[in-house]
Amino acid sequence: MANLSKREFLALDISGKSYLSWVLDAEIHLDTMGLADTIQNKNQASNQDRAKAMIFLRCHLDEGLKLEYLTIKDPYMLLNNLKDRYDHLKMVILPQARFDWVHLRLQDFKSICEYNSSMFRIISQLKLCGANITDNDMLDKTFTTFYASNVLLQQQYREMGLKKYSELISYHLVAEQIMGY
Repeated sequence: MANLSKREFLALDISGKSYLSWVLDAEIHLDTMGLADTIQNKNQASNQDRAKAMIFLRCHLDEGLKLEYLTIKDPYMLLNNLKDRYDHLKMVILPQARFDWVHLRLQDFKSICEYNSSMFRIISQLKLCGANITDNDMLDKTFTTFYASNVLLQQQYREMGLKKYSELISYHLVAEQIMGY
């Protein structure tokens, strides 16, 4: 088995600002290590597997958090305590992500790549908070925020009946390169 004390991703800072992505990383890594059952309620995991999971989780905690949760020996309990402590961040992140989504406009970016990057950053934040953003949402957002000078291009894309945001971006990247948009 891999070295459990090796860091696979950044440790959770005591401020908890990266908690939402950290807990997702922790769950994914425990799953790949065959230890996902150790973080389930009323699990039947062996003591050895629980210990392996705890070593892994503690390796990915800030030193201050390690000290605060020093007496906890069950990975399920540790994650539950961290959830109680940091899950409120969804209430902090979600309003800002929604604000960013509402104000995201293609015309505010110099390139499609910059827009696309911002789009996926905002969507990731929304999804971490439980929101569901579909390809249709992404297409509509992009169509409704085209440059005023590109109304004809917007109409052409709409008439193509695109179903995936990635198709729209591919076409738009080609148009950007050819026409210098």
